[in-house]
Amino acid sequence: MSNDAKVFGMPAESGRWWFVVLGLIINVCLGAVYAYSIFLGPVKETFNSSAFMSGLPFMVFLAFFAVLMFFGGRVMEKMGPRNMGMIGGVIVGLGWLLSSFATNIWMLTFTYGVIAGSGVGLVYGCPVAMGGKWFPDRKGLAVGLMLAGFGGSALITGKIANAMIPSVGLPTTFMYFGIAFGIILVVLSLPFRFPAAGWTPAGWKPAVGTVAAVDFTPGEMVKTGAFWGLFFCFIIGSIAGLMAIGISKPVGSEIIKITGGTAATLVGVFACFNALGRPLFGWLTDKIAPRNAAILNLAVIFIVSILMIMAKEGDTALYVIGFIGFWMCLGGWLAIAPTATATFFGVKNNARNYGVVFFAYGVGAILSGIISGQAKDVFGTYTYAFYPTAVLAVVGLALAVALLKPPKKG
Repeated sequence: MSNDAKVFGMPAESGRWWFVVLGLIINVCLGAVYAYSIFLGPVKETFNSSAFMSGLPFMVFLAFFAVLMFFGGRVMEKMGPRNMGMIGGVIVGLGWLLSSFATNIWMLTFTYGVIAGSGVGLVYGCPVAMGGKWFPDRKGLAVGLMLAGFGGSALITGKIANAMIPSVGLPTTFMYFGIAFGIILVVLSLPFRFPAAGWTPAGWKPAVGTVAAVDFTPGEMVKTGAFWGLFFCFIIGSIAGLMAIGISKPVGSEIIKITGGTAATLVGVFACFNALGRPLFGWLTDKIAPRNAAILNLAVIFIVSILMIMAKEGDTALYVIGFIGFWMCLGGWLAIAPTATATFFGVKNNARNYGVVFFAYGVGAILSGIISGQAKDVFGTYTYAFYPTAVLAVVGLALAVALLKPPKKG
């Protein structure tokens, strides 16, 4: 069905792209968590905590992000993306703001990890769901462009944090971020809305085999091999990428022996590739199907894991190539997974379905923190964290080949 709906005063086919712009800016705010490696050293010093405990707020943030994505998807169907975005935006700002009052690592884990992470989970699904509904013809590209803001956030927020923490201190940095995020997220969520049921761009017809023949409910979806293949491959991609994001700066400083300033700058470079990975793999998922995009992604994770196992002091090139690969592949999964969910299981229940799939990201967040923290605390070096990611990438390749194909409804 096509109609002459207006979006931002323009025909829907052109006006809908403004949702992509708003979604990208919103995701810059939400993705500030990817700058956590900039906060890691000051957090460890401020609260006198171990490597594992210092990474706990980051790990909990991502876990609650994933859990609230599930509940947010269900509620969004009733209250719409506008109200959900505004409520979540207030919670995000509050979590960062309250973090400025944290007096120990457990309090920071609650304010930053639980509160801010929950708010991000509520807001994140809004542009993703809108991308699936407003762009049935270009789901991967539209979602990938919006989520590029999340991936590239560390380039902006990391630089700001790296400048602010030494000058105004860790608590004040949390406070300023919280105030800014709360205002931006609420204001930019105001125009959000879904198209009328059945809306499609004028003259567009889906190619045969590019959309699900039927719409799956979450209960029906979890009974398919395609879901479990996607779920476990997403876990593996999340483990590798989130682990690398959380330890980017300390790996550069402690293993490669580059200066702290250079390591912080490179985090911004890596963030650019994380941002690039979303539209790139979104486009690839549209062009070569989710299965082949996943295989390519997991192959890159295997290669860069081997590079980081080999990397020693002075191997700056291996470090840069390796972490570009990790950051880019995580960005890729955050485009592959929502596009594959809509492609395999239909758009009718997409918000709820992707909420279930996104649990994989939360599982990956928890496991990534355990792997990196224990590697450092037990073996004294993060190098040992890359052996598990190499093995898991091989497992993921086998799962993708065997299971990532359009399911049939029983």
